[in-house]
This record gives sequence, C-alpha cells and structure tokens, in this order.
Amino acid sequence: MKVLGIESSCDETAASVVEDGRRLLSNVINSQIDIHSHYGGVVPEVAARSHIEVINPVVDEALAKAGCTWDDIDAIAVTYAPGLIGSLLVGSLAARTLAILKNKPLYPVHHVEGHVYANFLTESKTDGQTTLALPTTAPQFPMLALIVSGGHSQLVLFQNHGDYELLGQTQDDAVGEAFDKVAKIIGLPYPGGPSVATAALDGDPFRYKLPKAKLSGKYDFSFSGLKTAVLRAVQREVGKDFTFPSHELPALLTASQRNDFAASFQHTAVSTLVDKTEQAFNDYAPKSVVIAGGVAANQELRRQLSERLPIPIEYAPMNLCTDNAAMIATLGYYYAQHLEPSDPYSLEVIPSISMTKTAWNKS
Repeated sequence: MKVLGIESSCDETAASVVEDGRRLLSNVINSQIDIHSHYGGVVPEVAARSHIEVINPVVDEALAKAGCTWDDIDAIAVTYAPGLIGSLLVGSLAARTLAILKNKPLYPVHHVEGHVYANFLTESKTDGQTTLALPTTAPQFPMLALIVSGGHSQLVLFQNHGDYELLGQTQDDAVGEAFDKVAKIIGLPYPGGPSVATAALDGDPFRYKLPKAKLSGKYDFSFSGLKTAVLRAVQREVGKDFTFPSHELPALLTASQRNDFAASFQHTAVSTLVDKTEQAFNDYAPKSVVIAGGVAANQELRRQLSERLPIPIEYAPMNLCTDNAAMIATLGYYYAQHLEPSDPYSLEVIPSISMTKTAWNKS
C-alpha cells in the first residue's frame, strides 16, 4: 500500500510517498527557514503564503521521485492538527482537493503523533539517491516515546498502534521553544536548536550552574524557569541588572562566554529530558524507546540517552526528526489498517488538540 503524505503545519511544505508503512520512496521538503530567520521566528501569514506557492510542485516532485503516478497511490494522509491555522489550511485543502479529484481515501493525521512514526521507517528506495541511515528494525511495543520539538515536550507510553497514554508533558515552554529563546538571549541565530548545539561544541557545559525544575508531576517538564535562569546569569556575567534591555546583552558577551552559556543550557535542558525518560523507563520497562520531533536531532540528547538507558536505541535520521511528510504518510498507513477514511468535503483543521484526542480515540 502506497500512501502520499502531506505536511504543512508550520514552516515546511513537505510531501512524501511511503510504502506499507516502512519503505520510504520519496521525501520532499521545502523549508522556509531562510525567510523566517530575518524575523527571529515564524511569521504565520508569511508561512501560509509560502505554502500556497509551493504545495503543488512539492507534491508533484514527491510523486516523481517515488516513480509513482496517481494510479499507484492508494491513500492520502495529511496533517490536520496541531499547528498554525493558515499553514494547516493550505496542506489540508490541497489534500482534500486531491482526494476528491483522484478518488483516494483521506486520513487526517495528528502532527505530534506523526513524529513518533518516523521511527517506523526501516527501508528506503535505492536507485542512486542518498541512502538514509534508517533504523534497522521497527520499534517494539510497549514503546516509550520522548516527543520534543518547538511546540511539544511529552512522554508517551504506547502499548500498540493507537493505544497510548500520556505520562507527562511540559507545563510551560516546550524544550525547542526554550532553545530558541536562549539563542536569542545570547545572540545566536534562529532556529535556536542547531545554533545552540553548534556553539555548545566549543563551550564548557559545567561553566554555569543552572537549575532543574522540581514539579509535582513525576514525568512533567518545565523549561520557563531555566530560560529565565540563563537570562539572569547572562546579566550577572556582563554586570547588568534586570532593567538592562535583554536585546542588548549579546553584544556584551565574548565568544567564549556565548559558547559556555550554550553548552551549560543545553546540558541542563537535555539532562532534564533524560532524567524523566530514565524514570519512566525504570517504572514501565518498555521494549523500545524512541525520540521524536525536531529536538530529537540533538546529538547531546542522543548521547545522554544512549549512556543512561540499558537498551540500545536506533535513531531516525536528522531530516526525519524535523517536520516532514514521511512521518505523516507512515502513520497514515497504520490509520488505513484500522480506521475509516474521513470525508474530504467536511474535514476541518484544528490548531490545538492533544494527541490523546485523535481519530484512534474516536473509533
């Protein structure tokens, strides 16, 4: 079964063809990072306009790279939630229109749940294209998933496809959002995740002592206090108080100080994630552990998890951690095995909804 996936929840326009929920035939991503980097973050209206301009060419390219015609496609999967409403509308309207015109079943997919399913891709098309370092086997259930991105930080225990429990989540900022905000405080470019990680390579992760939040929820996260602690530490380091404009702080930092702050923040944020994941692993003894979302590309996170968990972890390649349509097509395959398709005439996008309220829970 070949599924065309379409993803446009934020600032990437993506399309992909996946066969049988495991074989990647194509993966096309049109990124808007260069556009939004000028603003220090994603501008929703600009993102939506960019999606409109490229959605059709991206879908056509995905089909071409997969060596497929529309006759070969068995279903369409599309991100309907959560995300920026304008961005979601572009992708969902394209998918709905194609489902009607091509007479294909349509499966609306939750973006955050989709991230987990990048880990189920174990094969790729080999015809001279770059070979991805995919996991060699699909995760086994029960499976513990650490989902970390710019908008989400949560631990989820999967007993099976569609059968999962949210163990804990962030109570304020997501970890990816904290990376972006700290990057801005210390004068690193957007997006903050890769820029902080790069600077941290030349920094001392123990130079600045930063706090970890103490929460009543055993598996919950909090990163707002850590972000503020970095701000206060930077102010102290350059001899300024809280009244000094934060946007003027980067100019007062040396390159060495900037790298040390990046390394210290990253170490604390990552060890916070790993602490909770290790606790959940010890409590539930899952057969597999996966990480998902943009922050899953962070090498320090992968290193700490591999050191502290007693089972081997196979990680998805970097470009399947950030937003992509391969994860959407993969999850769409599993939806198609268990759920009825949605009516393309009535499907609506939902900017904010928990993955615990997806189609699985309505069946």
